[in-house]
Amino acid sequence: MKKTIFIISLLLGGIVFENATAQIPVTIRTNISAQPVWGPVGYNYVEYYYIPGIDAFYSVPTRQYIYQQNGSWMFTPALPARLSNYNLYSGYKVVVNDPEPYRNAATYRVKYAAYKGRHDQKIIRNSSDSKYFVNKDHPQHNKAKKDNHHHNR
Repeated sequence: MKKTIFIISLLLGGIVFENATAQIPVTIRTNISAQPVWGPVGYNYVEYYYIPGIDAFYSVPTRQYIYQQNGSWMFTPALPARLSNYNLYSGYKVVVNDPEPYRNAATYRVKYAAYKGRHDQKIIRNSSDSKYFVNKDHPQHNKAKKDNHHHNR
């Protein structure tokens, strides 16, 4: 009898615990509309990209490139002339959601050295997935607005 009561209480306890955990609110962060259209697909949220081909970072929230010049980190809205020939649309980008990743640049250089020269990454601009249409720079952005307008009628 004691064994039966113990088993029933374990089962009930599991049900109560399961229901309690089901009530925890989950916040899903997304910034697809802020990501540059040269960014890779597959990420709902991005803080930074590391760009191995030019050893630079890009901050999505601030829309700034971060690169070293004369031993100092530069934060600018455009790449400097010496890096301006780099094709962001075809070059490989690594998503980095660590705070201030440029402070650990040596780690990223080593970890992603093999990605230098790769050009096989699908980018937001070329995606036909409608979730990317919210990005104002996506070629299908106007289509998304029209679709939403028709659904809201």
